[in-house]
Amino acid sequence: MTTASASLAHLLRRSGFGATAAEMTAAEQAGYAATAERLLAGLGAPDHGAAAIATPTFAPLPTDLGQLRSDPSARKSFTQQLALEHRQLVAWWLARMVATTNPLAEKLTFLLHGHFPTAISKVRFPQFMYGQNELFRTQGAGAFDALTQAVAVDPAMLIWLDASSDKASDPNENFARELMERFTMGIGTYTEDDVRAASYAFTGWRLDRLTGEFTIDQQEHSPAPQTFLGVPGVSTGQQVIDIVTHSGASARFVPAAFWSHLATPVTVDDPVVDDLTAAYHPDLDVTSLLRAIFSHPDFTSPGVTGGLVKQPVEYVVGALRAFGVDGTALASRPDGVLEVLTGLGQLLFDPPSVGGWGQNEYWLSTAAALTRWQFAGRLTTLVDLSPVADAAPNARVDAVAELLAVDTWSTATAEALRRAGGDPTLLVTLALVSPEYVSN
Repeated sequence: MTTASASLAHLLRRSGFGATAAEMTAAEQAGYAATAERLLAGLGAPDHGAAAIATPTFAPLPTDLGQLRSDPSARKSFTQQLALEHRQLVAWWLARMVATTNPLAEKLTFLLHGHFPTAISKVRFPQFMYGQNELFRTQGAGAFDALTQAVAVDPAMLIWLDASSDKASDPNENFARELMERFTMGIGTYTEDDVRAASYAFTGWRLDRLTGEFTIDQQEHSPAPQTFLGVPGVSTGQQVIDIVTHSGASARFVPAAFWSHLATPVTVDDPVVDDLTAAYHPDLDVTSLLRAIFSHPDFTSPGVTGGLVKQPVEYVVGALRAFGVDGTALASRPDGVLEVLTGLGQLLFDPPSVGGWGQNEYWLSTAAALTRWQFAGRLTTLVDLSPVADAAPNARVDAVAELLAVDTWSTATAEALRRAGGDPTLLVTLALVSPEYVSN
């Protein structure tokens, strides 16, 4: 693979879930800059592939929680219904990722799911998780301050960070703290007094679980003006969010977070953040930030290419896309894929904590390696391997590299693949679990 082709393969991996052979051909014909612009344009364009996946349906929200608490049979039936809807919701999103014609839109939605993590284990209602997912998809590429305002009043987030317990007489600090530490500014950029001041501004924030509507209970909201991050007279949660998203700390934290997700992990002090901040601030435009990331010279440098381990969702979806698996078929029969993702520790809509999932070494374990091997072995028995099998035995190592859009094999991997060249199924299985494919 030429240097130009390797850079394009890297772009298509990081901006989506890997390139099919057809996508690589189109990218090579267009060139790097035009391909990046096409990906960015897809953020606001109709997605014909993903639109073919039927939207999940949900049972009406319960109107009598008292009955559910007092009737074991009704409670069991309701719990089973929620579990079924969660599986259907995960299958729907996975199928969208596989079928999408605008992969950056789904990749950005996935990134934001990790940046603003909420888990169905606590939220419980799949329709709230679906609503948040659509929020990320429809507003994620715009202004980050507007996105954060919308996320703050989203039903899933209101439940996840305990808005119902936030009272003027006893402010709950959960959302105020996570807003600053995890979502907008980072550790060490605020004081405990700032947390306390912000928590008063969020008192009275409520979710009507019968309608999914956000309200403010004025009886439980503290109108007392607070001094927050040095700004006096702050009394509403909206003011708090406006201040934190426009802060100097956030102007570096958000670009560093996006670069860490799409390029390689960095701190806010990394020099690359200087360049990204110039593109992102003061408009806080996420699309401008993405453009700056993809066009930055370091993005295709040796220190960045291969600098991430594929998260399980990226790994599974990328493999399914490479082999042309039908997203509609996946949506109707997702059980095997859901079991794989559960085994790998990344079931969508259920991150382990407010910190979300980790990176790189977080995904490398003996158990994960075994699960990837089992997945790869099963997949190769179900898909068309003719692009590899039809190649001459001495050309099959290159053929599988082209199929999986792998830039190059290490000497050790190339030798292992060469020895398996007589058995296309084994060859592709080995390629799918190779360090070069597992890395991103």
